[in-house]
Amino acid sequence: MAHPGTPQPQTVIPRGSHAAPPVLPEAHVPGADPLVLSGTVGPARADKLDTAFRKAREALAGRRIIDVNSTMNGGGVAEMLHRLQRYSRGAGLDARWFTMLGDPAFFALTKQLHHFLHGANASGPPLDRAGTEHYAAVCEANARALLRAVRPGDVVTLHDPQAAGLVAHLRLAGARVVWRCHIGTDHPNPYTDRAWAFLQPWLEMADAYVFSREQYVPGWLAGRRVAVIRPSIDPLSAKNRPLAPSAAAAILRRVGLRAPADGHDGPAIYRRGDGSVGHVRRNPTSLYSASPPPADAPLIVQVSRWDPLKDMASVLTSFAEADGSLDGAHLALVGPDVTGVTDDPEGGQVFAECVALWQRLPDRVRTRVHLACLPMADSEENAVIVNALQCSAAVVTQKSLAEGFGLTVTEAMWKGRAVVASAVGGIRDQIEHGVHGILLDDPRDSVSFAAHTSRLVGDHCLAGALGAGARRRVQENFLDDRQLLQQTSLYRKVARL
Repeated sequence: MAHPGTPQPQTVIPRGSHAAPPVLPEAHVPGADPLVLSGTVGPARADKLDTAFRKAREALAGRRIIDVNSTMNGGGVAEMLHRLQRYSRGAGLDARWFTMLGDPAFFALTKQLHHFLHGANASGPPLDRAGTEHYAAVCEANARALLRAVRPGDVVTLHDPQAAGLVAHLRLAGARVVWRCHIGTDHPNPYTDRAWAFLQPWLEMADAYVFSREQYVPGWLAGRRVAVIRPSIDPLSAKNRPLAPSAAAAILRRVGLRAPADGHDGPAIYRRGDGSVGHVRRNPTSLYSASPPPADAPLIVQVSRWDPLKDMASVLTSFAEADGSLDGAHLALVGPDVTGVTDDPEGGQVFAECVALWQRLPDRVRTRVHLACLPMADSEENAVIVNALQCSAAVVTQKSLAEGFGLTVTEAMWKGRAVVASAVGGIRDQIEHGVHGILLDDPRDSVSFAAHTSRLVGDHCLAGALGAGARRRVQENFLDDRQLLQQTSLYRKVARL
């Protein structure tokens, strides 16, 4: 079993090689009955979901549903797959999940495609004949390995640019293939054109396509089977389960992101998914902090991958340049261990940039800024630390330059936090400005960002009202039962092809 959070070996078998294909890492996710959601979504919604799963079992008639992506940890797609696999298995579907193997050149190329699909420029290997041949070799090796587990008629969902090159191999083996793209931009430009020019030939044979927003669907897919399925969160996961303030404070004290209120640390414990008691034992793999934030200091938090498009460095400089309006508040920029996310070659570089900025801050500011890389060895421990941070925040920010959907925003909204986020991508589907949070029309406007954040730190009534509206919004639209309904409907349609 490949443990979530463990960097996987990277293996490439050249095209035409007679060597045995590698064994792809497989996540073994325990099943959970979807009816456990009824306490949160209500019996009517839970019954509707139960009926949908029954129809899916009948339509699939014993065929497997298989997901393939590039990592088991460190991002919203991996977290989403953990949940959807969990409920699909618990509902009696034969659900399996594999992750791809690749070398640094492969992941550098696919990360470049990731940026291009967001409409942003990026450096990386040329998308020329050599780059195409290397991408093809990696995908062929992965397809050969995956075909050990795929049978004719199985429904396979391939996620994002990394897996696009598997489509034809699986279709020719008799599988039904869905390609799901979690990224995009509302405004196509020459960068998106370059990405689609590379990806389209690999995707032509897919049976169906899934996007997070209608605006992300490229024109060449007109007339094909396309579904729009927005992501969602599991209210019962370690990241989103209710957490008492005392428990959140104890967890943050344990990892060095809160000072004790009374000089005494309580136990940093939480309930794991299997019902057992978990203990937060691991420290951040990297922590830059002069001293922990005082227990009574307002905490501004951004949790995201160390990705240039998340704009963590600009959040730091905006906080530093706030001209005293945020004096007394502390900023925590938190992301995954940069050595634990194998498909993101830029993480270490972005984190190093933030560290360099932190080191140059004046002492009076640096003591109020905290950078942390959270350990990835235990996915539930990682999730509960994020939960504690979001629950304890006065304001949660997501100052992304581009965003496919933005599940960290959804998570904070579910916890009733006031959110300041960029009006980009799927964040616009979640927040109505002034009702569920604050939207920045220009994500690069640092002055506006600091002003809105400062206002919410100082106005508890406004922050509370926005937080209450945010939680209602997620309750109605962005919990997992809705996504599972759409997904099982798609399975039924594809299975009938």
